[in-house]
Amino acid sequence: MYNLYAKIAGNPNYYRQLNCRDSLITMINCQYSTKYENFWSDSNYIVYIMDGRRVWHTSHGSYELQKGSCVFVRKGACIVEHFTDSTFCVVVFFVPDEFICEVLKSKSSPIYRSGASYDPVMAIDNNEAVHAFFHSMLSHFDANRTPDASLLELKFRELILTIADNPENSELLAYFCALLQEPQSVSLQRVMEDNYCFNLGLEEFARLSARSLSAFKRDFQRLFNTSPGKWLIEKRLDHALHLLTNMDKSVSDTAFESGFESPSHFSRAFRQRFGSSPLAIKQQVLV
Repeated sequence: MYNLYAKIAGNPNYYRQLNCRDSLITMINCQYSTKYENFWSDSNYIVYIMDGRRVWHTSHGSYELQKGSCVFVRKGACIVEHFTDSTFCVVVFFVPDEFICEVLKSKSSPIYRSGASYDPVMAIDNNEAVHAFFHSMLSHFDANRTPDASLLELKFRELILTIADNPENSELLAYFCALLQEPQSVSLQRVMEDNYCFNLGLEEFARLSARSLSAFKRDFQRLFNTSPGKWLIEKRLDHALHLLTNMDKSVSDTAFESGFESPSHFSRAFRQRFGSSPLAIKQQVLV
């Protein structure tokens, strides 16, 4: 599992990109030969599908995106399902929490929207203003020179303000409000609950929760009253048991979708926890 933001930002010769500070927008146009791709990002990103379709699989469910779809994906991990028989063109705008908060605080009329939960993938109302923004960026990708950083910052701010000014984006507006108000303990809990089933290490979880590794371990112990390693293995095994017994998943697919490094590692941990192998548990359900 790789860091999508780091991969794109670190390869400007391969990925045509426009950036200002830590915000970055890129256009990807290609045909994939593999069906699944798993990655994580320590930055939120907005996806606008120019052509083709993809499915984003998260711990909360699956989201199919087609031409014209526009969504906000919260920082974290996912598995993306490709369709190898068609080309895919997408514009991706990486936008850190800090930039979102900075723009929202400059808004002349504050946003007020409450919400108890937020999906990892949230639909953005693709009205004419949003549609026009992404198509207006195409000319900058085709230009021979990179636009001035001040112009790019204005464009990036324009998109956040356009989204925040539309009441149709109710779920995303609730999330924006949470970014401005959310206590760190709630943020850490949300990061863990959203991403435990992906093969991320403690360093990645620390980055997602905007902490050093030592601060992450200390805050985690205080919040969950156990170590991150023990909590993760328990959550992943419970999730694996659900996939095997309720979703009719194979052992190898269950290992992959529960965040284990390999089927053998998964089988050892599963047997130690439940006293039987994953295959034996699966066969008991089928009887």
